[in-house]
Amino acid sequence: MAATNGTVTDTSFIYQQFYQSDSDAFKTIKLIVVVLMSLFFIFVNCVMLFALGSKSIFFQTPRYILFSHMLINDSVILMVTTVMYILSIFLLYITKALCSLLVFVSHSTFRNAPLTLAVMSLERYVAICFPLRHCDIATPKRTSIALGLIWMLSTLTIAIDIIYALIVNPNHLSDITFCTLEKLYIAKWQMDKNQGFDVLYFVSVAVVIIFTYIRIMITARSVSSDKDSCNKALKTVLLHLIQLGLCLCSFLYATIEKALYVMSGNNPPLFINLRYLNYLTVLILPRCLSPLIYGMRDDALWPLFKYFLCYRSGKVKPSVNIH
Repeated sequence: MAATNGTVTDTSFIYQQFYQSDSDAFKTIKLIVVVLMSLFFIFVNCVMLFALGSKSIFFQTPRYILFSHMLINDSVILMVTTVMYILSIFLLYITKALCSLLVFVSHSTFRNAPLTLAVMSLERYVAICFPLRHCDIATPKRTSIALGLIWMLSTLTIAIDIIYALIVNPNHLSDITFCTLEKLYIAKWQMDKNQGFDVLYFVSVAVVIIFTYIRIMITARSVSSDKDSCNKALKTVLLHLIQLGLCLCSFLYATIEKALYVMSGNNPPLFINLRYLNYLTVLILPRCLSPLIYGMRDDALWPLFKYFLCYRSGKVKPSVNIH
């Protein structure tokens, strides 16, 4: 695509074609690792969701509703990114209609993650700082509204890109392309817009999580009773902050990839391996941590998860006691 008249240059993405120099054996090994890792953690997420679905009380509790959404969101990200990785590693070309669908889902779920973390932190803030009003403020209905707003915000930028492309070229979706987000850009302002929204989302979520952490910390020091709940909420919000840091790395994925391309010089095999490690550690690994970070720490959910993971191995189904 030409770089004139405000359009997006394609030269910065030529390094994607370096996959051609990767040997078939390495392609197969890398593909197996990615697919098995994604399938394993999708399985773990599904077992966790099944455990949540086994007790109706979980879907009447806002924090478990949000956690269920996070599990579904992370599973969808793993599935879609794995499909897009398979397309890229074998240099498969598809229609822009299918590419737009894949990019729309991956883009939306990708930006859902930090926004969901912000809402989860706010729910813990209300539970600790306003315990008497928590049941009135954090209701399942309001949680559903919050999730609707999350989806609206996360789909906004990519929806603008697709609509703009169709306005400029009604036949845009019928073309064949190597599927990446950048291939759907027509004008440079689209890249600037997405970068601006990324910064806005991250800063906003960071402010929310830091604010809730400070407020919960102040409350934990001031109350004389129920310090255990306050300390547990502090650790949870701190984990949200760590997860947000991982999300920031994901936001910087393309920038890190370009830096690796420059660092590798004229050594395509080195760049391919560095790019693969970047993909695993920055995009895949953070999406695999949600059940480990939150599920293992939850006294109500974790026994149920182990019960179903072991295929109900003759043990009595654990009871649920939500605090």
